[in-house]
Amino acid sequence: MQALLGIIFHSLGGMASGSWYMPYNWVNKWRWEIYWITGGIFSWLIMPYLAVVLTIPDWQWILQSAEGSVIRNTYIMGLLWGIGGLTYGLAIRYLGMSLGNSVLLGITSVVGSLGLPILRNIPGVADLLPSGLSFSDLFYSTGGRIVLLGIVILVVGIILSGRAGIIKDRDLAGNKEGVNEEFKLAKGLIIAVISGVLSAFFSFGIDTGKEMAEVARSMAVEQNYSFITENGNGFKYLFENNIIFFVILWGGLTTNFLWSLALILKNKTGGDFVDKKTPLLRNYLFCALAGSTWFLQFFFYGMGETKIGNGASSWTLHMATIILTANLWGFYRKEWRSVSRKAFNMILVGIGTILLSVIVIGIAKWLYPELNALG
Repeated sequence: MQALLGIIFHSLGGMASGSWYMPYNWVNKWRWEIYWITGGIFSWLIMPYLAVVLTIPDWQWILQSAEGSVIRNTYIMGLLWGIGGLTYGLAIRYLGMSLGNSVLLGITSVVGSLGLPILRNIPGVADLLPSGLSFSDLFYSTGGRIVLLGIVILVVGIILSGRAGIIKDRDLAGNKEGVNEEFKLAKGLIIAVISGVLSAFFSFGIDTGKEMAEVARSMAVEQNYSFITENGNGFKYLFENNIIFFVILWGGLTTNFLWSLALILKNKTGGDFVDKKTPLLRNYLFCALAGSTWFLQFFFYGMGETKIGNGASSWTLHMATIILTANLWGFYRKEWRSVSRKAFNMILVGIGTILLSVIVIGIAKWLYPELNALG
């Protein structure tokens, strides 16, 4: 039952993540940096604050009493993730919802699942990381090898999706219009790779800040909060990860605010915030919707993580649901309307391959619960 709830929560988070960018398409006459930081205020400041205030007992005391290294390292993970989040918007701009998310989030899934295990095999580095399984542990265990098989299948799916993008670029040639007007394959793929790698630092940040979540859990149990579950390893509090998100997202806010401010000063676009020639109320509402929906992805991810852990299955399940949802939006926006049947079939096969990888990794997690220690 707990695993089923975890799948449901991760799926809800994935659907939110695959959908949040859509409201930006209905913002009119605002430059990119204006609507990006406006929505970001809700994503990285307002919503995390509301979540931590409403769900974490004595959250201020937890932050004040936490070791400085835990706060610092979690914040740094947020800074690095913030660069990935910043470039995410550009990748979607140049590749579209469908192709952009398939490539970008596929890469994020690989790095998020294997990044820490690989680093744990490097002498001296392992001591600086949260405890967990290393890559060699995976390689020499049956469950770990099934996970690695799933990752290989995932990489194949990324390659197929990229191939679909190449065919799409050739098909469109000089006939780019509508939703494909800004389609730029080479630039988009470079940005997607950078974003995909750095976006995985959110998963690393969750592991880095685990001590704060453990304190929040203990306090929730002591104060008899609702949404406490007990398993063979002790207790879990459904919202314990909100304190981690609060710190990570301060890092993300820092990165995105500084970059957006630089663009606003460079392009002299600050007047957009109050320009009555633009639909101000409409724009603010859609930015608020985008930013709030964005936060829900990790709000539900945190709930799912309390049910099935932050290992490979959690992160990859989350990523795959995003990819599926984003591709449905891409089909809705008719991003593949003007391309050949070959390109369309290729992206479908790519998506299917990525989803197959999730099934393989999910089976490994179900058969070998010790893989919870992977993340």
